[in-house]
Amino acid sequence: MPSLFVIRGNDQGTRFELEGDAIGMGRDASNVVQLHDTEVSRQHAEIRRLDGGYRIVDLRSSNGTFVNGQRVEQHRLTSGDQVQLGGTLMLFTRPAEEPGQDLTDQVSIASDRPTGDESHIVHSVSQAEGSRMFRHEADLPENSWLARARSNLQVMYRTALAVSHTLDIDQLLQRIMELIFEWVEADRGCIMLVHPETKALEPKVRRTRQGVPRGGERITISKTILDYVMERNEGVLTSDARQDDRWNAAASILQMGIREAICVPMQGRYDVVGVIYIDTSTSPQEVVQKGGVTKFSQDHLKLMIAIAHQAALAVEDTRYYSAMVQAERLAAIGQTIATLSHHIKNILQGIRGGSYLIEMGLSDHDESVVQKGWKIVEKNQNRISALVMDMLTFSKEREPELVPADLNQVVGDVMELMQARACELEVDVRWQPAPEIPELVFDPEGIHRAVLNVVTNAVDAASEIEVPGRVDVATRYDAGEAKVFVVVSDNGPGIAADQVESLFRPFVSYKSSRGTGLGLPVSQKILGEHGGRILLDSAPGKGSRFTLEMPAVLSDSVPKTINVESRGAGS
Repeated sequence: MPSLFVIRGNDQGTRFELEGDAIGMGRDASNVVQLHDTEVSRQHAEIRRLDGGYRIVDLRSSNGTFVNGQRVEQHRLTSGDQVQLGGTLMLFTRPAEEPGQDLTDQVSIASDRPTGDESHIVHSVSQAEGSRMFRHEADLPENSWLARARSNLQVMYRTALAVSHTLDIDQLLQRIMELIFEWVEADRGCIMLVHPETKALEPKVRRTRQGVPRGGERITISKTILDYVMERNEGVLTSDARQDDRWNAAASILQMGIREAICVPMQGRYDVVGVIYIDTSTSPQEVVQKGGVTKFSQDHLKLMIAIAHQAALAVEDTRYYSAMVQAERLAAIGQTIATLSHHIKNILQGIRGGSYLIEMGLSDHDESVVQKGWKIVEKNQNRISALVMDMLTFSKEREPELVPADLNQVVGDVMELMQARACELEVDVRWQPAPEIPELVFDPEGIHRAVLNVVTNAVDAASEIEVPGRVDVATRYDAGEAKVFVVVSDNGPGIAADQVESLFRPFVSYKSSRGTGLGLPVSQKILGEHGGRILLDSAPGKGSRFTLEMPAVLSDSVPKTINVESRGAGS
C-alpha cells in the first residue's frame, strides 16, 4: 500500500497509509492525512487514485502544495517524491507493481571479438592513480592561476569522495571540517545544522587549530553574521568588521573583535540545512607586517560555498535514505505483525474449540469428549510452540553447536515423530537410511529442526491430492565430494515456477491457514550455518523434491578438544 512518511515537521515519524480513491490532507480532523501544522490549511490538498497511479491536487490552499521543491496545482506522484505542505515535509513511497523497463534490446554487452568491432583496451587508470592529477607539482609557481585552480579542484574532489563514501552525518561533517582546515588557514571552525522542528541552529562539529591559545578554544559566533547568512542565503567574508557598512557599529561582531571570518549557508536542493563558520584571530600587527594581505580572500569564500553545498546535498541524501529505511522498516513490521496475528488467531480459535469440548465433556462426565478436546488443545499448543521456535531460530544469530552425531539417527527421530501426523492425514511415509554414512560433526538439534520443517511441508502437500499421498525420505553420502544429503520427495500438487523464488522468504506460505511462512526460511538458515543449502526440484502436478545438502565433516578430522568443548557448551 502506498504511504506518506513525515520526515520533517510536528508530525515527524508518522506514517500515513493511502487507502481509498480520494485521500484528504490538511489540518482538519476529517482528513486521512491530518497534519498538526499551523501553516497547513484545514482542507489543504487531496491525493486521488487515477489510472492506476496517484495524483496530488492542491485545494486552493493558502501556502500552496510543493512536490520536490516546486509549487504545483496537481502532480502525478512517483515513489520517492517529497511532498511539502506548510512546514511539513513528507516522503511518498509506493511498492513496485510493475517490473522496470526492459533495456536488453537497447543495451548489450559485447563479446571479446564481436564481428565488425575491433576496439580494445588501450590503457586503464585506477581511482587512486586518477586522483594524482590533483596533486601539487613542484614546478608550478605557488601563486599561478593553474596552481590555485588545481588546489581548488583537489579540495572539491576530496570533498566529493568524502560525501560519496559516508552515510553517517556526524562522520561526514567531521571529515568536511578536516578538509577545510587542510586547505584554509583558519584557527577555529564550526558546522551547525538546522533542527527539523525548532528551526534553530545546533552545533554538530567544532574544531580548533593546534597551537591556538587556550582562550580561543571556545567558539563564540556573531549572531549578526548568522542572521545575515540565514535570512539572505548568502555567504559572507569579513576581513575588518569596522570597515564594513553592512554591520551595525553596536553589533556583536565589533565587541568580539573578529578581524576575519567566513560564514556560508549549507544550501541543499530544497532548503538551507545549516551553516559552516570559520574564523581567524590574525592581529592587526600581523596584517601590517604582511602588507595588508589577509588570510581569507574572495577565492576562499567561493570555495567554502562550494564545499557547503556539497555537504548540504550529502546531509539531505542521508536524511532521505534514513527516511526510506524507516518507512521500509515500518512497512515490514506491519506486514510481520499482520501475518503473525492472523496465524496466532487461527491457533487460538483451535484452542478455544478444544477448550469448549473439554468443558462440555466435564459437565456431562463424558471422558471421550474430554479426550477429543484435549487432543485439539495439545495439537494447537504444539503449533504455537513450533511458531515461537521458528521465530527465535530465524531472528537470532547463532553458531551451530557442532558435535559428533549420527545423521541417520537424527533423521530417524524426525520420521518417528511424524508418523502420527502422517497417519492422521492418511499419507504413506517411507524412510530409507543410507547404511554407509560415518559419524559426522554437525548440530543435531538444528538439523533435526530443518529436516522436520521440510518433512512436515511434504506430508501436508501429499495430503492435498485425491490419490493416496506418499512421502519418501532418504539419506545419501558422497565421500568423493565430501557431502551428505537428506532428500525429501512427495507426490503432492507441486510448486509453480513463479512461486519457487519466494518460497524461502519469511512469512510466504502456500498452505493457507496451516502455514506460518517460516519453516523453509528457518531450514535454509540452519543449512547455511553449516555451509550447506537446500535445493528444490518441483513442477505443478508432479510433486516436489527437496534436497538438504551440507559438507560431510568426519568426526575423526576434528580435534577431540573441540568435541569436548562443544558438548560442554550445550550442557
